[in-house]
This record gives sequence, C-alpha cells and structure tokens, in this order.
Amino acid sequence: MPTLAVTNFNVVCSVLGGFITVFGLVSYLFKEKFYLSEALISLLAGVTFSPHATNFVKPLEYTGSQANLNAVTLYFSRLVLGVQLVLAGVQLPSRYLWKQRKALSLLLGPIMILMWVASSLIIWAMVPNLPFLHALAVGACVTPTDPVLSNSIVKGKFADKNIPKDLQKIIIAESGANDGLGYPFLYLALWLIKFNGDGGYGEHGGTRAAIGLWFGETWGYTIILSVIYGATVGWVAKELLHWAEEKKFVDRESFLVFAIALSLFIVGTCGMIGSDDVLACFIAGNVFTWDDWFRLETLDDSLQPTIDMLLNLSIFIWFGAICPWNMFLHNSVIPIYRLIFLGVLILLFRRLPVVFAFHRMIPQIEEFRQAIFVGFFGPIGVSAIFYLYISLEFLETLKVDGHEREDAKKLGETMMVVIWFLAISSIVVHGLSIPLGKFGFFLPRTLSRAFTSQANSIDHGFSVDTRPQSQNTDGVLRERQTRRSNHSGPSTINNSMPGSSSHLYRIGGAIIHDSNTNHPESTTPLEGIEPQNAASERVIRFPDEATMSNRIDKDA
Repeated sequence: MPTLAVTNFNVVCSVLGGFITVFGLVSYLFKEKFYLSEALISLLAGVTFSPHATNFVKPLEYTGSQANLNAVTLYFSRLVLGVQLVLAGVQLPSRYLWKQRKALSLLLGPIMILMWVASSLIIWAMVPNLPFLHALAVGACVTPTDPVLSNSIVKGKFADKNIPKDLQKIIIAESGANDGLGYPFLYLALWLIKFNGDGGYGEHGGTRAAIGLWFGETWGYTIILSVIYGATVGWVAKELLHWAEEKKFVDRESFLVFAIALSLFIVGTCGMIGSDDVLACFIAGNVFTWDDWFRLETLDDSLQPTIDMLLNLSIFIWFGAICPWNMFLHNSVIPIYRLIFLGVLILLFRRLPVVFAFHRMIPQIEEFRQAIFVGFFGPIGVSAIFYLYISLEFLETLKVDGHEREDAKKLGETMMVVIWFLAISSIVVHGLSIPLGKFGFFLPRTLSRAFTSQANSIDHGFSVDTRPQSQNTDGVLRERQTRRSNHSGPSTINNSMPGSSSHLYRIGGAIIHDSNTNHPESTTPLEGIEPQNAASERVIRFPDEATMSNRIDKDA
C-alpha cells in the first residue's frame, strides 16, 4: 500500500531541485536584465524555506545539535571555497600571479592590513565593552574579500560592458589570494587571546608564546606549507594531464572535470594535515594553468560555470536557512540599532577609503570611478562565515576546569552576531547595488526626457510668426486661431516670404512641410529661418538624437 513518505531527504531534494529548476527558467532575466545576483536570490529562498518561515528545511533537526550544525557549515564552506578558488586560479592568464606581483603585493599587503585595522576599530567602537583583542579577531574574519561574491560581480553582461578585463582579473586574483591570507590576521588575535586572555584567563607563556606560535604554526605550517603544497600538486597535475592527453588516455568528460576533482583532492589532503586548504587551492589552480594550456582548452566549456552556479545556489540557500536571525534582536552583545549602524560603517569605511588612497599605484585602476567600484565591491560572504566557524572551533579549546572560558564564550557570541549580520548585509547591499545603481542612473534621464518634452510642448504650443512686429497684433492672433482650428494636432510655424505662404509643422524635435500648403513644391530651406532642434536645448543628450539631428538637417 503506497504511503506518503515526507522524510527529510525527500523534502530537501524537492526543495533544492524545485528552486534550482524555477530559478533556471528565469535566470537570464534576473541576472542579465535585472542584474540581481544569484547569491541574494538564493539567500532569500533559504530564508523562505527555513524554520523562520515555511519550515521546509530544518538544519538543526538534520544535524542533531548546534555543534554538528557548526561543523557541517564549516565543511560546506570549505568545499565551496576550495572549488571556487581552483576555478578562479584556472581562469587567470598564464603566470598571472608572477606578472602582477607588484599590484598584488600592494593589495595583499598594506591595503589588506589597513582593511583589518579599519574593520577592527569600527567594531571596537560600536560593540559595547568589547576588548580590542576581541575586535581584532572579529575584524580579521570580515577583512578578506569573498571570492564567491566577487565572481558574481565580475562576470555577466554588466561586467563585460562596464569593467575592463584587466580590472576583472586583478579583482579575481585579489579575492582568491587574500581569502587564504586571512589566517595570519585571525590567528594573531586568537593566539594573543589564548595567552593573554581578558580577565586573567591567559595561559602560561604570555605574548612571547603567542608570537612564537603565530610565526611557527600560522606562517610556517599553515601559510608557507600550503603555498608549497598547492604549487606542487598543481604542477604535477598539469604534467600528468599533459601526458595523458598526448597518449590519448583521457576522454573529454574526465578532461573537463579534472580541475574540480583536483580541488576536492586538495581540500581533503590539506584538511588531513591541518594546513590552509583555501590558499592551497588557489595556488594550485594558478599553477595548473601556468602555461595557459588548460585554460584555453576549456575556455568555451560550460561544465565549470555550471558546477560553480550549483554550489553558489546551494551554499546561500543553506546560509539563509541557518542564519541566526533571532540573535540580531536578542543578544547580550550589541543592540540592533548599533548593529545596523555598524553594518553601514563597515560597508563604507572598511575598504573604500584604503583602496581610493592607493589606487594610483595599481595600474589596473585607471579612473576615479574604477577606484570607487573596487573599493565598494569588496563583499563579505562565504569566506567570513568560514573564518567564523574556524574561530568558534578554536575558542572551544580554550577551557578552564573542563569548561569553555568565559571570555572565549563571550567572544564566540559576539562573532556569531556581528559576522553573520555583516555577511547578510553585504550579500543584500552588494546584490542590490548594481540594479539600484542602474535604476538611479536611468531614472533622471527618463524624467529629464519627459519634462523636456513637456516643456517643448508648452513652448511651442503657439506658432511663431516671423512677420515684422509692426503688423497688427489682433490680426496675428486671429491667424493663429484660424490655423489651430484648421490644423489640429501638431503646432505650426508660419514662415512668410515674398510669394510664399508655406507652413512648417513641428513634430517633436523635427520640422516637416505642410502637404496642404499653396506651394507644395517649395521644399527648399527658408532664408533666415533655422529649424529648431529640441535636443539642442537639453543638457543631457541621448544616443538617438544624433540620428534625429541628421534627419532634421535633411528635412530642412
């Protein structure tokens, strides 16, 4: 007997598959016409399906506990970042990291450090009673620009029309590299908190032990080892694929999926040895296409963008479902009005002033507008959530008498509220910035066109008589009234010349001859009368007005 099996697996498959199917039907409309990012749309879908709304997706019920939910979110974020960063490295041109080392050194050095300091100072000022070391830890999580959201900004019709290719590439390279380089900023604060904890919780060793671990474990084992490992794996994988392709051992499907399989391998192996898998994936992707061979071979391939889209949709649906929305209103850390103001300050001052100050030193940023664009579009997203759960995992190890330290517990709550709120704010604001910007750009043009047309209609509502002013005014008015009664519709311009009584009609900005005039053959220009072009009176010019002006000149 058939029964209705509303199990969690069936519900999740139905919801995820149904959403991706429906979104696919209108994806071009939303992304290329309305310029809405798939991250924002997926986030809204996740909120809709979450326990806060329809309760179709129940993350806490699936995982069983908050600790398991945190672990699943961390691993999911690692997976998405690993695949995204290998693909980001692959799509960069040959030897790009080496060729652009000066610009990247500036972006990943002083600019990133100042972003960290600015973010930390804002958070320290806005969150009540927050120690500065804790603010440094929170600021480190939101310092890296997110590669997932950055990819959505530098791809598509808007990017192709408005962002130069060189600028797109440097944004991709920066977002990929600085995502992995967030570890030193975060762990400097975390090691200092461990050994110099607030309230006398610091462990034995003090600052010297913290700095030693920061240089040894964070820089030596986590960063340098991941760079060496990623470069080695990428180079070996490139040579093996070359060999297999020359020997005709690999088919087309396996060739196309090779980069994605490589990312999974690096995420797994780096995870086992405890190194920085995110940075290793980006380095491996760039070295893998060091000679540009694989990038050019897969330039027109749609498999990698398809996998990229599926991961993006899935991760942001998950984020929408697990986001601690209630904590924004009910927490012991920061009131909601301060939280909103904090989000505004971070979006405005975390990156924009720093990039604007250094933009003349970066060759890819050629104009003032490009500096504003690069400064503003430094989104906070998957990477921030990844570092959030890395931090929570570290803080759980700080214990006194078998229990988590009070300062660590307080910092964990602060990070949950602030980082989640900043990530959601960035997804929403950066997801709506382009469509709102386009709307704000075209609205004044549309209103100006409408008001100018209305003004022209008022100005030319009565015909202009070019006869000498000494003529009787009453007669002029009677003639105008007669012409209006005989020719309803467009206003006319009467041009009197000896032996000619032809009429000229104004339609919009063009002037045409009256077919009912007594001299229809008179199509030559009238002396002393210049046809008026409505476009010449406008401050804003429109693309179609050049054609209209040519047409007017021909008619005249």
